[in-house]
Amino acid sequence: MIEIEKTTALSSIQDLGRSGCLNYGVGRAGAMDPLALQLGNLLLANDPQAAAIEIPLFPFRVRFLRDCAFAVSGNDGDILLDDKRLPPWWVAQAKAGQSLTINASRHSARAYLHLPGGIDVPQVLGSRSTQLRGAFGGYQGRGLQKGDRLAAKEPDRVLHSDIGIASPWLRFADISAEVQTLRVLPAAEHLAYTAASREKFWQQTWKITPQSNRYGYRLEGEALVALETMEMRSHGIVPGVIQVPHNGQPIIQMSDAQPSGGYPKFATVIEADLWLLGQIPPGRRIRFVVCNYDQARQAWEAQQAYLQQVAQQLRQLRGTAHSVMS
Repeated sequence: MIEIEKTTALSSIQDLGRSGCLNYGVGRAGAMDPLALQLGNLLLANDPQAAAIEIPLFPFRVRFLRDCAFAVSGNDGDILLDDKRLPPWWVAQAKAGQSLTINASRHSARAYLHLPGGIDVPQVLGSRSTQLRGAFGGYQGRGLQKGDRLAAKEPDRVLHSDIGIASPWLRFADISAEVQTLRVLPAAEHLAYTAASREKFWQQTWKITPQSNRYGYRLEGEALVALETMEMRSHGIVPGVIQVPHNGQPIIQMSDAQPSGGYPKFATVIEADLWLLGQIPPGRRIRFVVCNYDQARQAWEAQQAYLQQVAQQLRQLRGTAHSVMS
């Protein structure tokens, strides 16, 4: 069990999100960086869907109330167990009474704290994710507060600590790039904008404004101009969809996006790049490149193959460690 010692209300319990509920008006929620969530769960041999604490503001600090293994994924900031610095993307063992402090990364926006078996909170509509807009799921349907106590689902599971993995940034993106590149598919109303605007969308860089959050990333750049004023009925949307309101400044729907909206859809960030988008802090700039369906599918399959490779390597490491200890 852990007790929250320092946090903000924006820290929350998240898993891979709710599926099959959009037709009821319930958004997906879930981790903003689903790749980090899955890798952290692999480090602890958890179910891929196991819930973790998503941390978007730092420093974040918890105190362990009993001996417990843990892993931190998602960022490369300083991670301190009491005064001992730990590597990121690593499994470690805490003793009762020790404090874990997770500090901000220079490059990525979020960290995830994982416990054995996942964070033990009730499932709501098939997920343990916090739905902040609806105030349900997670821990009492809200962000975490100082003094909250959370338990691991399998606190007594024996795990080999001091095992880690390389950051997925080394495989899929350049963590030090000033401008991150995201792959997108043109969407339904793409051709409803002027040729000059369509060309400018790809050429310019877009700033993620401070008004961005789990609901949506608001972008700032040269406005997109429609061929004519569009008034549309509300229609289904999902995370990754890039909508364009009347001011021409795009909004990317994120994990807590509502399930429907009426703004025109210009493009959609591919599923394989949503993890990267979720790790880009407000104030940074992004660039879009077009891809087709086959390329988007291949990128997704490459990411799934990578996760399977990491899972196999961790199983081998644990097997080797067990043999040596025996």
